[in-house]
Amino acid sequence: MEIWNVVFIQYNREADGSLRPLPAQHVDTGMGFERLTSILQNVDSNYDTDIFIPLFTAIQNITGARPYAKKVGKEDPEYIDMAYRVVADHIRTLCFAITDGAVPSNDGRGYVLRRVLRRAVRYGRQNLGAELGFFAKLVPAFVDVMGSAFPEVVEKQEYVTGIIQEEEESFSRTLDKGLQKFNELAEKVGADQIFSGADAHFLYTSMGFPVDLTELMAEEKGMTLNKEEFEAKMQEEHDISQAAHLAKMAGGSGKDMRLVAEQTSYLVGQNISATDDAAKYVWHEELADCVVKACFIGRNETEDMIGFVGSISPESSAVGIVLDKSSFYAEAGGQVYDVGTLTSSTGAVVKITNVQAYGQFVLHLGEVASGTLSVGDTVKCSVDYVRRAPIASNHTMTHVLNHALREVLIKRLEKESGKTSTLTVDQKGSLVDETKLRFDFSWSGQLTPEQLAEVEKLCMDRIVNAVPVDAYVAPLGDAQQISSLRAVFGEKYPDPVRVVAVSDHAVPEMLANPQDSQWNEYSVEFCGGTHLTNTKEAEAFVLLAEEGIAKGIRRITAITTGEAKKAIALANEFESKLTAAEVVQGDDLESTVKQLSAELDGLDIAAVKKMQFREQLATMTKQVLAHKKQKLAGMADEIVDKAVSVAAETGGSKVVMRFDFGVEGKVAKSVMTAFGKQVKDKALLLVTADPEADRFMVIAGAPKAMKDLNCKAWIEAATDGLDAKGGGKPDSAQYQVSGVEAVDTVLEKARKF
Repeated sequence: MEIWNVVFIQYNREADGSLRPLPAQHVDTGMGFERLTSILQNVDSNYDTDIFIPLFTAIQNITGARPYAKKVGKEDPEYIDMAYRVVADHIRTLCFAITDGAVPSNDGRGYVLRRVLRRAVRYGRQNLGAELGFFAKLVPAFVDVMGSAFPEVVEKQEYVTGIIQEEEESFSRTLDKGLQKFNELAEKVGADQIFSGADAHFLYTSMGFPVDLTELMAEEKGMTLNKEEFEAKMQEEHDISQAAHLAKMAGGSGKDMRLVAEQTSYLVGQNISATDDAAKYVWHEELADCVVKACFIGRNETEDMIGFVGSISPESSAVGIVLDKSSFYAEAGGQVYDVGTLTSSTGAVVKITNVQAYGQFVLHLGEVASGTLSVGDTVKCSVDYVRRAPIASNHTMTHVLNHALREVLIKRLEKESGKTSTLTVDQKGSLVDETKLRFDFSWSGQLTPEQLAEVEKLCMDRIVNAVPVDAYVAPLGDAQQISSLRAVFGEKYPDPVRVVAVSDHAVPEMLANPQDSQWNEYSVEFCGGTHLTNTKEAEAFVLLAEEGIAKGIRRITAITTGEAKKAIALANEFESKLTAAEVVQGDDLESTVKQLSAELDGLDIAAVKKMQFREQLATMTKQVLAHKKQKLAGMADEIVDKAVSVAAETGGSKVVMRFDFGVEGKVAKSVMTAFGKQVKDKALLLVTADPEADRFMVIAGAPKAMKDLNCKAWIEAATDGLDAKGGGKPDSAQYQVSGVEAVDTVLEKARKF
């Protein structure tokens, strides 16, 4: 049995099969914890160690399946022991990963976790006969095994259980549908017994079925999955995504403008030093005497395929430039890049549209507008500070938002209960550009309107109170001692580290007494981004939306500066319209409410304001419905009079007519009842349309004595070939049909019946 694996990293195998020496060569060594344990405990399998046996016992107790019997392959035709191993292994994976901050979601590592969980749930439900919720019940058994070595799994046991339970319940709701869809697709498989890769891709993307589950289910039916077709579909999606990213980087030139190992190794080999970008924190100053150290025209664009050239010009299309120093901010930490221009001493002008950092080098991407730029030339960096201003505003207010969420969701809860909360509000991602800020954080449920309003108010108060924003570079160990520090879990920070505090107290004052509780009133974070010097520069803050993006992960979108003031003005304007609408009555109110509802849907205003306005419109809608009900009640007599009149003028035993009053079933029923009392010898088929909803209703009734007429058959014949839904009996029937353009055809068929 292999215990220790050692790999010598030396070559890269090229597409033609040749071996090219790597720029960095090293030894990769690994020793698995489980493998080592199996040796120490003298067993033949990781699953026979005391790491897994307690989990197998818990699985058996919870599911009621037979005990684990160490069977593999043909010895385990019902895959029961396989299920034991899958479930035990996967509960470990999920508990560790969720404790470390990952959660099941629709992309990246989150989707890996979602696949892992769904695979385990499927095995447990189908092979072990487990009930819904069994998987989450295994968390305590995992904690018992690993809690002493990893105390964090004990601290977050409740949180982990909640996430797994939510995800398990969500998948269980779709599991039966997915299995049904798989069986439907399997029935269409031809004589070759090959299950389509396209169908597997559909199950994967639409039903949440990992491809290994689909492959296993296909094998159980004696089929083979076309994995090549599945992988081709997956690659197609990946290529589309990658192409979009490369297009952004290459400015539409179609070139690959990334610096990967080959390129950075080349720069190091040319003795090019790291780009000094300290000037990115300086505002409203051009940085002169920057030396061009490298010109890049794209990977595979030169004979050596590396992509560096001595000079660039407008004919070079998309280009990248490495300088010895720069005042441009390279995209990082969720903050978008700077844009601007580079102007050389020889008169060349380069328009910079994207800035990316690759290791120690900052790559300025764009196009040469005029002249020729060469390695060794000196240039002047001119950043577009007008564009940077709202970016900095949004970034600073992201910090304030982070602090406000903790204040509202955690600290106030602690004050009310008098106990320290085990709940956490941890940053899970952010995006900051010139139009908005987007902040992802861990929380188990939707925020209430009251909580959203309080968060928004706290952020706005910081702006009104004109709080200074201080940035200071400090030793990492010292900065980590500040009591109110907020850091992104799992992020590796440099030493020394840049500390940004939105506070009346400067960072050095905090470092002098880091455990002072007063710092808890302020936002203090590690951050390398560009910021305001005072919150008043943000001008205003509007929280546009709050939504869930994954299990246990919420997202807030907000705006500041002019965009926020515009949103506030729009909300005030709309509120005035609502106030004016309160005096409108009757039919005019219905059109007013429809107009205002459509307008509100398109407004970018505060989420709380939008909720309030929707509640007001809902109240007005009730008034509209009450008016329509009263109006329709009065209309019933008019419809009956018209029907009786038409009946008197119609020969035979059947009356067919149209009278539009919407698709109100109660009104139609009352009309049919009243007609039947007045006309004893004729059946009535009534058509009424609702043009706005693009549907109509067909209702028919006949005297019980009229045995030769079936009302249900009458309507079905009249609506044959249409999207009609309903039912009834021989003496009465009612259907609704989509598409008012078919009304005349229905009337004609009804008369011919």
